[in-house]
Amino acid sequence: MMQRDDRIYVAGHRGMVGAAIVRALEAEGFTNLVTRTHAELPLDEPDAVREFFAEQRIDHVFLAAAKVGGIVANDRYPADFIRQNLLIQTNVIDAAWRSGARKLLFLGSSCIYPRMAEQPIREDSLLTGALEETNAAYAIAKIAGVATCDAYRKQHGFDAITVMPSNIYGIGDNFDPEHSHVVAGMMRRLHEARVAGLDEVAMWGTGKPLRELTYCDDLASACLFLMQHYSEPGIINAGSGIEYRLSELAAEIAAIVGYSGQVVWDHSRPDGTPRKLMAQDRIHALGWRAKVPLAEGLRRMYDWWRRE
Repeated sequence: MMQRDDRIYVAGHRGMVGAAIVRALEAEGFTNLVTRTHAELPLDEPDAVREFFAEQRIDHVFLAAAKVGGIVANDRYPADFIRQNLLIQTNVIDAAWRSGARKLLFLGSSCIYPRMAEQPIREDSLLTGALEETNAAYAIAKIAGVATCDAYRKQHGFDAITVMPSNIYGIGDNFDPEHSHVVAGMMRRLHEARVAGLDEVAMWGTGKPLRELTYCDDLASACLFLMQHYSEPGIINAGSGIEYRLSELAAEIAAIVGYSGQVVWDHSRPDGTPRKLMAQDRIHALGWRAKVPLAEGLRRMYDWWRRE
C-alpha cells in the first residue's frame, strides 16, 4: 500500500495521463511526488535512468511516459514508435527493480489486442490474433512492456502490474494535427471549421468504427486504485465500458464546439480497428468504475483547450 509520505515517481507527468495521475495523487494527500521533464531525465538513456533511481530511492512508480500519436503518426513513423517505447519502458522497469522500488504500474494500450478480437475484449485475448497494421509497431512495443513486467515479477519477485486503458481523452490531450488521437483531432477540426465558417468538414474513414472512450481523470483514479488493491501478472483492463460510433462522437463534439455544418467522411482514408470495447468485469469486481460521462468530459476538455 502507498503511504502518504512515500516517494512516488510519475514518469510522463507532462502528458495527459501522467498529469491526471499527479492531480489524483495530490487530491488524495500524497505529498512526496517526484517528476522530471525529458530534458532533466531522458528516459531512453539507460545510464541516466539508473542514476536517477539510485539517487532518488523511489518507492512507487507510475510509468505513463511513452511516445504516443494518432493513426497518421503511427503509420508514418513506426521505427520511432517501437524504438523509443522499448527504450523508455525497459530502462524504467529495470532501474526501478534494481533500486528497490516496491511497486511499478505500467500503462499499456488497447491497441495491443488483436484487430478482430471478440467483443468486449477480455484480457486473455492478448496474442490470439493479428494486430491493426497502422499501429503495429507501437502495439508490439507495449506488448513487450507487458512481458517485461511479468518477467521481472517471475524472476525477481518485482511487484510490476500492467493496466490496459481504453481510448483516453481530456485535459492535457495533444491537439497537434499530425499526432493527435481521435477526440482531440476531431475537436480541433470541428472548432477550426466553425471559426472559418465552413459548410462542411472532412473526417478520415467511414465514421462506422466504435471506440470506448474514458476520461483521463477516470483512468488516473483507476491507476491509484489498482496500485493500492491489485497485484497480479498479466494485464487488467481499465475503461468506461461504453463505446461510441465515430460518427456519433463527431456529432457530440460538433454540438459542444458549436459547429452546425456537415461532417463528410473520406472513405479513401483508413478506419483503423473496427471496434475496441474492453471487458471491465475484473476491475468492476475489485470495486472500481468510471464516473465521468462523455458530454461532461468533452466539455471540460474543450474549455481547457480554449484557455491554453
